[in-house]
Amino acid sequence: MRLFSSSPSSSSPKPNFTLFSPSQNPNKFTFKTVHPFKTRLPTPSLLSLIPPCSSKIYSSSTVLNKEADQEGSVEAEQDTFKKVLVVRRPVKDVSREDDESEDVEAEGNDDALKSSRIDAGLEEFAKKMPMFEPERVESGGSLGKPLTVNLDLALYKARVLARKYRYEEAETILEKCIYYWPEDGRSYVTLGKILSKQSKMAEARAVYERGCQATQGENPYIWQCWAVLENKMGNIRRARELFDAATVADKRHIAAWHGWAVLELKQGNVKKARHLLAKGLKFCSGNEYIYQTLALLEARASRYEQARYLFRQATKCNPKSCASWLAWAQLEVQQENNRAARLLFEKAVQASPKNRFAWHVWGVFEANIGNIDKGRKLLKIGHALNPRDPVLLQSLALLEYKHSTANLARVLFRRASELDPRHQPVWIAWGWMEWKEGNISTARELYQRALSIDSTTESAARCLQAWGVLEQRAGNLSAARRLFRSSLNINSQSYVTWMTWAALEEDQGNSVRAEEIRNLYFQQRTEVVDDASWVMGFLDVIDPALDSIKRLLNLDQDPSNKAQEPLKDAGVNETSAQEPLVSSSSGQNDGFDIENESGLDLDAFIEDKLLLDPSKLDILMENPGSFTPKRIKSPRRVWRSQKRTTMTLPQTSI
Repeated sequence: MRLFSSSPSSSSPKPNFTLFSPSQNPNKFTFKTVHPFKTRLPTPSLLSLIPPCSSKIYSSSTVLNKEADQEGSVEAEQDTFKKVLVVRRPVKDVSREDDESEDVEAEGNDDALKSSRIDAGLEEFAKKMPMFEPERVESGGSLGKPLTVNLDLALYKARVLARKYRYEEAETILEKCIYYWPEDGRSYVTLGKILSKQSKMAEARAVYERGCQATQGENPYIWQCWAVLENKMGNIRRARELFDAATVADKRHIAAWHGWAVLELKQGNVKKARHLLAKGLKFCSGNEYIYQTLALLEARASRYEQARYLFRQATKCNPKSCASWLAWAQLEVQQENNRAARLLFEKAVQASPKNRFAWHVWGVFEANIGNIDKGRKLLKIGHALNPRDPVLLQSLALLEYKHSTANLARVLFRRASELDPRHQPVWIAWGWMEWKEGNISTARELYQRALSIDSTTESAARCLQAWGVLEQRAGNLSAARRLFRSSLNINSQSYVTWMTWAALEEDQGNSVRAEEIRNLYFQQRTEVVDDASWVMGFLDVIDPALDSIKRLLNLDQDPSNKAQEPLKDAGVNETSAQEPLVSSSSGQNDGFDIENESGLDLDAFIEDKLLLDPSKLDILMENPGSFTPKRIKSPRRVWRSQKRTTMTLPQTSI
């Protein structure tokens, strides 16, 4: 595109700048002469100092063409002036004749344009404009890889598909994520979990191994998931190595320490498990799962004060941890502190109102202590909130069978089996009820149905033991012995099965055989040896104020002179209105500070928090799909909605 041109005039030495304007023909250009300012023609010596334009920047043909002058000096100057200004020509489909006419028309204007001082500034300006540099705008090879935000969206979509059991589609998405983002460990973890759910253990192991290689062994999540997989497959030694690798990759990865400790607990290595849990607290500070596991170990060792202290630490780390409140409540149930247990169950449902375990365990607890109506009501609330859970219906069916009619229990058992046909405890409980009702053939069919699902689980061992008792009462002693033996092949630590078999032999007059069976149990029994020596070193880890904690836990006092104050952290202020206070004494207050007891209005709670009408629980039992639980908003989202203000923008008048 020609931006400037000039025509020599004999009458005036002033340079004339011409601007093009389109005429009626879009492919033709006419020129209009204007006189913006006056200047003198520069000498050839000044023009020779103007640097030439780079051919890499300007790809179009030149606007200025040298004159057809045969003199040598003029030709030398034209070679220099030719490179003064190179501007991109607009792309137009013009004929060859038009181009030739425009070139002839421009040849007469070259001399004055070469002498313009503005050409140098125009050249520098053109270098800075991207429209003159097309190669800078072109992108390289980055067009092939999607943006990183697509990874998060793809992972979310894969998880949603996996929850809907559309595993093939989820695997396809995750393989694409691994192809585009091989350094991100989330794709490997998600794909490995999906494959393990389908029992594709070898493929899941290959995915984890590939992920560790792609991340150069620096992702602890992949190591930890791989270790859990090997533990499920029974490769204990390999699982230990992988847990160790996860802690080496990141010593602050709490799941690796806790998972490794649980593995050692199942193997009977209690001291090793305590050591690993203490390391987890040392590197990761407070964690609810570690405190809860340590509290359960203390409760198993009958050190209840230490267990209560650790449960308190777990609930302080996460007051919304329903599992910690429930585990603490189970401890109080074992100690027959019913009032304390009830307060802890209330804390559990307040922490997680839709948690099916909280409603189930609380309902069973109330039924066991004689509050049948309240237990039935709690189980119905849990079922209304979780209509797809068969365990709640199973417990409710057993409750109705014991305190109502067998027909109502059968209806509930049938509904539970339809919800989850592969849930073994439902079939076992149903078979037990039919056996009690005298329907032996129906009970056998239900037991067979339970064993057809899986014959290697703990539930299968209990089913075989119950079936053996049935055959024993029916007089089929040889079948009963075979069933007891099969049950012990699955779970050799079952005290009930060993003693039931011994009682069978005792009833048949085989006292020698009965004694042999009892001796076999004690010989193969796995004893867990534990002591309190770990406590001193463990307290060094969780709190530097060792003396105060030792005093609170009564470790350095005479057992007859126990402290009567609640367990507290050194330097931590507690609000008794938020947490129940556990007393070290086991007096008539059931382990709680009664003055701080605040009972829960159950009807008001479910009506306010869950929009559930207490008077319509029986209707919801008949039509479970007629109720949609209220979605509980997170505290953070609620806080944002409270702080958000509406801003009114000023309206402009038109």
